[in-house]
Amino acid sequence: MASIRKRSTSSWEAQVRMRGWETQTRTFMTKADAVQWATGLEVEMRRGAYIDTSGLRSQTLAELLVRYAAEVTPGKKSAESEGYRLRAMMRLPMARLSLDRLTVAMVVEWQDTRKGEVSGDTVVRELNLLSSVINHARREWQLPMGNPVEAVGRPSQGRGRKRRPSWSELRKLLRALTPQAHRAEGYWAGARNPWIRPAVVFALRTAMRRGEILAMRWEHVHFRERHVHLPDTKNGTSRDVPLSRKAEQMLKRLPAMGDTGPVFPVTADALKKAFVRALVRAGIEDLRFHDFRHDATTRLAERLSNVLELSAVTGHKSLNMLHRYYNPKPEALALKLD
Repeated sequence: MASIRKRSTSSWEAQVRMRGWETQTRTFMTKADAVQWATGLEVEMRRGAYIDTSGLRSQTLAELLVRYAAEVTPGKKSAESEGYRLRAMMRLPMARLSLDRLTVAMVVEWQDTRKGEVSGDTVVRELNLLSSVINHARREWQLPMGNPVEAVGRPSQGRGRKRRPSWSELRKLLRALTPQAHRAEGYWAGARNPWIRPAVVFALRTAMRRGEILAMRWEHVHFRERHVHLPDTKNGTSRDVPLSRKAEQMLKRLPAMGDTGPVFPVTADALKKAFVRALVRAGIEDLRFHDFRHDATTRLAERLSNVLELSAVTGHKSLNMLHRYYNPKPEALALKLD
């Protein structure tokens, strides 16, 4: 049975009691809203279709994100980058809402705001992550909630990048990453980390991803066979990356060369921050570490005309992806036509 009573001059309390169900109570601003809620709830209980969502009112989206970051994210390959995105989401105004108040309209409003701040690709990744968090909570933590993100359309993703550094930009960048130059010119931030310059050079010579470079270990570097074994890559498979003579010599000159341990003992966050500072010092705009993979793939294609050999080096699984990373300059192709 439902009972409606006036609590104060501006609120009404509705309470529904029915055998087999926990008593449900909610407060409303008007008597009409209280009656409507109580009547609808009684109908759902009689039909056996009622789902108790009272637990959602005591938990915010931020708390859900915190739990996911602590229990699920650490087991993923992309744990570090996903952790950054989750922490950014925790600071959103929407994150302060209780889970029962999370609606499609609120997700759309957040998406529209983000589209004015970041690229479409980033918005899609964030929406997909939020959807994964909610689906995990429904499936593994038995939270009785819908997923409003699934009803939100995704923004169009940008075209694939074709940015490659020029020789002039590379000279400026490598100079900005040279510790001796820092001391001579008064730079101090990058001088504290001697691993950034070798990581950049190695990326340019191997077309390896940033995560693959940072995951390299000395026990997987085989100088006699001239290759680096990657037990686990982004594609979920292992692969062997052949080393050119210059790449091999560069590894042998690293100060921490040994039999075990990381080849580049630096975190992804430290590499990113030092790289961005170097770009500022060098006066270079719109360049990302991943652009080196485009540059290296394109230059390797000039030496390895067989696409099977090229894909074996770069690790691309399809011709379409290999084509995306092959970005020759028109003038270079024109010379080949002569």
